[in-house]
Amino acid sequence: MPILPLPQFETDLQEADREAYERLQPPKTMVVRFGSMRLIGEFPYNGDTTPGCGSKVVARTHRGTELGEMLTSTCPNSGCGKSVSRKEMLEYIENSGGSEYPFFEDGKVLRVATTDDMHAQRRIDEGARERLTVARRLFEEHKIDAKVVEVESIIGAERVTVYYTCEARIDFRELVKELARAFDARIQMHQIGARDEARLVADFEKCGQHCCCKQFLKVLKPVSMTSAKVQKASLDPLKISGRCGRLMCCLRYEDQTYKDLKKNLPHRKTRVGTPEGVGIVVDSQILTQLVRVRLEDENRDVAIPVEELCTPEEAVELMKQKRASDPMRGQSPEKVARRLKDPKRRPKDDQQRGFRETSQAEKDAAGSTDAPTKKKKRRRKRKKPTGADQPSSESPNPKTEQPPSKQATPDAKQEGAAQTNKKKRRRRRGRKPGPGGAEGSSGAPSGGPPPSSN
Repeated sequence: MPILPLPQFETDLQEADREAYERLQPPKTMVVRFGSMRLIGEFPYNGDTTPGCGSKVVARTHRGTELGEMLTSTCPNSGCGKSVSRKEMLEYIENSGGSEYPFFEDGKVLRVATTDDMHAQRRIDEGARERLTVARRLFEEHKIDAKVVEVESIIGAERVTVYYTCEARIDFRELVKELARAFDARIQMHQIGARDEARLVADFEKCGQHCCCKQFLKVLKPVSMTSAKVQKASLDPLKISGRCGRLMCCLRYEDQTYKDLKKNLPHRKTRVGTPEGVGIVVDSQILTQLVRVRLEDENRDVAIPVEELCTPEEAVELMKQKRASDPMRGQSPEKVARRLKDPKRRPKDDQQRGFRETSQAEKDAAGSTDAPTKKKKRRRKRKKPTGADQPSSESPNPKTEQPPSKQATPDAKQEGAAQTNKKKRRRRRGRKPGPGGAEGSSGAPSGGPPPSSN
């Protein structure tokens, strides 16, 4: 369902607008935008009509009589009420290019554009394609190596401006005569560059907005590749180039901001101090003001704000103070867990840091499954000696007395087991078998104990 205003509300609104408009005074000067190159001029105005911002006016400029658009007025309480002072206007011009800004003062606003003026301008716009075709044909006939971009005519028909691009200087004397006869007006040849060509013929850019050169940018300065490198933009020319084939003008907008922020960041391969320790600068981010530092002790990368950076000496002192207050600082989580499980290895300040011993009642309540199991040390099982190998009170001491005689040998099984145990013990000691293939160093036979000295 459409929402329609009340008739009485519309009547009151129109009455209020009419009274506010009647209180306004005609401006004494106007800031006008005119021409295909969107030039700017401040011209006096002596009319009785009170135009507002955006009104079409007919002005006499340095090129002739042409149609322009009122931007604002430099007189207070005039026009649409959004006038600016002359001081503010001059400051804007100085900040936008200074002497290179296309600003003109030699002119005058004749009148507010009428219906006839608008129809005349429409006929001029409709014949733009035909004028361009004629100009390009004459260029080809005179064999001039130049590209005609646009042919502009004005309401007064005093002058026709031909915009072209060319790499070298060309003699246009014969061509100008032909163009003057074809258009029946004075001809002005105006050489432009690639950026000005985009200002005349381009419409939208990759960002989806109107080209900056066509919308508001008046001074088209060259852009260097350094700006793209500082902003870490893609260095592919196809991605950072505009409709003109040159680097995009928007790279200059934030160039100074990037330079100011980059001064706060340390250079790469610089040794700096951080709350985590001393490290080397690996990389940095300009907009976020973060620095990636590779720590020397742990060999890992950390992101540190530029405000928290310090000198290596200050970082060492800071780490000493933190380790003194926290003995486990800087250790791995596994090592800290092992130290907390072992009561003997806990730090002395466990009571201050909130650690306490677990009582027997708490252990019983938690259950045997929750209690940590102690890993037992694996030991090699040794085979116990049997028979005569076991020590007895009647057997002689091998260190003080001589071994028994050859006749006191055990049976075959006990003798084999004793010999195997001797081999294992000698293998563990790293001894080599004696001469003759026997296990001992003496010349005893392999089947029994060494012979008696008696």
